[in-house]
Amino acid sequence: MDPKAVIEQIQSWLKQEKLSIKVQQDMRAEAHFLIKYPAGNQGHMFAVVVPKGRDLVAISSMTRVDKGQQKEMAKHMEEDREEWLEWVHEGRLQLIRSTVDWGIHMGHKGNEKPGPLQAFNVSLPIWFDGLTKNEFMHSLRRLWLAKLGVIHEIKYSYGPGEGEPGPVDDWAKAKNNPSKNPSSSEPANKSTPEHEIEFDEKMSFGSGFDPTEWA
Repeated sequence: MDPKAVIEQIQSWLKQEKLSIKVQQDMRAEAHFLIKYPAGNQGHMFAVVVPKGRDLVAISSMTRVDKGQQKEMAKHMEEDREEWLEWVHEGRLQLIRSTVDWGIHMGHKGNEKPGPLQAFNVSLPIWFDGLTKNEFMHSLRRLWLAKLGVIHEIKYSYGPGEGEPGPVDDWAKAKNNPSKNPSSSEPANKSTPEHEIEFDEKMSFGSGFDPTEWA
């Protein structure tokens, strides 16, 4: 399949499923869409990208942790560091078990990144030779469920938050140095009590995520 045919097919599938499409300008991509999945108030924003020079479709989504939840995490770090580290460890394992690619963004303290958890992203590639509507839609669903698992764990452990996005040190550092791509220390938008998502459109693939680097 050539990229043009892939793009047309994806647009057709999204239309069939009544998912809205917002086209993004992206010099690195044959096409870059923002879509809301699932449709309705509980939907999250996902980037769907066909990168130049690759035979794959990349799907990703970023979640930014609420300011109030970050404050509660900071208290936890101070009061019981071992329990905090165990919570972070379990969060990583949960993402690994979800079988999606992922990255997390921890709060900075000098050259260290002890926390709190400030944001996380999930992503999946689909190569052209395996691209079907079934695979595409189930990939969206897997990523959405992977996100919900972490969001609900954060809300259960650290409360509903304040309804305001907290800081993301990796993003602030990247904005201060725009010549470099933002990176994550982990392998690979705001979450309110209603799971509203903040998506930073200036960061095409999310921090630490570049579909052109998939092996």
